Amino acid sequence: MLMRLAARALLGLMWLLHWLPLPVLAALGRGLGAIAWWSVRSRREVALRNLELCLPEMTLAQRCEIAREHFALLGRSVTERGLLWHSSAEQLKRLIHVEGDATLPEHAGRPVMWLVPHFIGLDIAGAAVQLFQSKPVVSMYQMQSNPVFEEAVLRGRMRFGGGRLFSRWDGARSVIRSVREGHHFFNLPDMDFGAKDAAFVPFFGVPAATLLAPSRMAKMLNMVVQPVVTEVLPAGRGYRVRFLDPWTDFPTDDALADTARMNRWIEQEVRRMPAQYLWVHKRFKTRPKGEPSLYVNDAGPQP
Repeated sequence: MLMRLAARALLGLMWLLHWLPLPVLAALGRGLGAIAWWSVRSRREVALRNLELCLPEMTLAQRCEIAREHFALLGRSVTERGLLWHSSAEQLKRLIHVEGDATLPEHAGRPVMWLVPHFIGLDIAGAAVQLFQSKPVVSMYQMQSNPVFEEAVLRGRMRFGGGRLFSRWDGARSVIRSVREGHHFFNLPDMDFGAKDAAFVPFFGVPAATLLAPSRMAKMLNMVVQPVVTEVLPAGRGYRVRFLDPWTDFPTDDALADTARMNRWIEQEVRRMPAQYLWVHKRFKTRPKGEPSLYVNDAGPQP
């Protein structure tokens, strides 16, 4: 009961915050991120370890600077979440600056798969594919342990209608069925979900458990694959969502090669704005059989 009440209080605070101007929300979020940098030691260590593995050519001071900015942006993602969940469509369209072809599903003649890596502004891209084109969207999400937050996430992420959101527990079949019924897939391809249906594909030179599903699903359903990247702009100037040109060399008959190509593209985007990638996620948690963990607080090698 107490957890539900606390969750409702936090959601109420988010609703109140959404009335503030974006520059004020951005400043509050950066302050919250600074507090988290010093207080959430476990995630700070994960971020610094990921940066060490992925950007070893940088000095420790450079990686710390990126990590601090990353936490500031994480703080912004919290204080600005109310904008995504409560602001009008018209206001969000003013804040979200779209580059490229956001209307690809309307004229592609085939189902579209958006490849959307885990940058800080991921949920902004989710709003953009509902606001700037008219076709229905399907995606997957990680279920929340708190039922109050679970309800809020479902309502907030799909509040503009015309879409479906399935949990990871629902599996890919629900997504495939939706695509066949006319939905277009908002795909998050770069988290560690374990070794099942994945391969150890280099990510910044480190073998990373990466799902082969983007290539396999695109091949099976004859999908057009369009990469999408979101950038949180400084000083509360809004957000940029880049709808890049569809890939003409994806998918192929080689799912492993396709997945390596996808990871190389994500690497390029990370180098372009390194502080905005989700470094607090244990991207290399799953290891090949017999290899020890790459994180200090993980126990032993993976099975």
